[in-house]
Amino acid sequence: MSAVEVAVPAHAALGEGPTWDARAGRLLWVDILGSRVHTYDPVSGHRTVLATEQHVGAAKPAAGGGLVVNLRDGVGLYGPPGSAGTGGRSFRWLHREPVPGRRANDAAVAPDGSLWFGTMRYDEATGGGTLSRIAPDGTVHAILDDVSVSNGTGWSPDGRRVYYIDSPTRRVDVFDLGDDGLPVGRRPFATVEDGFPDGLTVDAEGGVWVALWDGGAVHRYTPDGRLDRVLTLPVRRPTACAFGGADLTDLYITTARTGLTAPHPMSGSLLVVPGAGKGLPQPEFGG
Repeated sequence: MSAVEVAVPAHAALGEGPTWDARAGRLLWVDILGSRVHTYDPVSGHRTVLATEQHVGAAKPAAGGGLVVNLRDGVGLYGPPGSAGTGGRSFRWLHREPVPGRRANDAAVAPDGSLWFGTMRYDEATGGGTLSRIAPDGTVHAILDDVSVSNGTGWSPDGRRVYYIDSPTRRVDVFDLGDDGLPVGRRPFATVEDGFPDGLTVDAEGGVWVALWDGGAVHRYTPDGRLDRVLTLPVRRPTACAFGGADLTDLYITTARTGLTAPHPMSGSLLVVPGAGKGLPQPEFGG
């Protein structure tokens, strides 16, 4: 495995949600508290920034070429560049549910093209957040209504299991998926003792990679929940990870500076570990 490198030097307050956009050949990631969606093309080095009007928990590619975003007040859809005139992007809400004191957090696209999106209280109050699912047709299902800090979500390679993190529990949980695409049979998958589990990704072998907030590392767990790899990082607050690049072998890691009195120079940057493993293609939101 190669050493950790800086893919994009940045000072993001709360970098999150790396996602490989295969159609565009670029990585998407967000700065939640900076209200920014970033893109990065590792071949050309080209980068873009989209400013959002609200704190943005996640941004994922949409089938129509735009971006589905998990915003403070709900889920919205940005059209592709030029959809609102020269250089501009159209925007419309898909699901709007503002709650005072609550914001969006991590989100992920399921194999069926639905978006699973989480929320949390700004004060991180216990049970103040949710996990919901919005289908491509706009139908919304509540999955969990007593979450504290909704974070990483990912599916096994066969699509039969979904992994999920509510960070203060210090656990990665796993569900089975019913025929309706909704989860059943929640149970512990792995427990974290050093730091708090944050974002996750699942590789082609079914391994679950978890970024550890205040743990300064990424852990990989085998499909049976055994810790088999520890990637130590120079930053204290990695937030999430995802495989990217044309062959999906480079592990990208977002990081945060918020709450640190003396952050490492790499804190807030987008990091990469070339050749870390082999990822799974990420589906686009179908709406």
